[in-house]
Amino acid sequence: DIPSQLDDLPPTMLKKDYANLPIMNSVDDVVRRLLSLEMASQKEKMKIKTQQLVEKVRRSPSDNGSSEVQGKFKTGRIRMFEEHLQRHPKDKNNRRQMLMDVDKRKKLLGYLRRVRYDTFENTCKQLGIQYSLPPAYRRRVTKRWLVKKAFCIKVFQEAKKLKAAERLKQRTEKQARVRAAR
Repeated sequence: DIPSQLDDLPPTMLKKDYANLPIMNSVDDVVRRLLSLEMASQKEKMKIKTQQLVEKVRRSPSDNGSSEVQGKFKTGRIRMFEEHLQRHPKDKNNRRQMLMDVDKRKKLLGYLRRVRYDTFENTCKQLGIQYSLPPAYRRRVTKRWLVKKAFCIKVFQEAKKLKAAERLKQRTEKQARVRAAR
């Protein structure tokens, strides 16, 4: 059995639409079970789980667009895809969707890291993810590039020798002028 991120949701919890209705206190147990998470679909459970994740970082009740909230949405989707891919490893479309969401979340976290570092750290801690810096740019090594680099190094060394000789010449001329002035 594969553990799910939705396991911590209590099955007696009512669905989002029915939770705040006053009539729910007087409803029959069978109806209550039908309207609870026990009979809810995976999609409905996922909505509630994502809502719980987002409530932790939301700045105001109408905040749906901040980087932290978007990162939480992406994390919920990524975890759902991970669970699905453990059960169905050959599902290439969902793997592709998950990788696209991972890239988007990484982009969001990179932006958040640049703009508000303390919020970035808090978000990473709450999400339970470890952000890794993108790799430094690496140029693909080709023969042509190696030859060009070697040539540039030779030119630089020759220029350095010429400048050193010129500096030595200027220094000796300056010392000669100082001696002549004495």
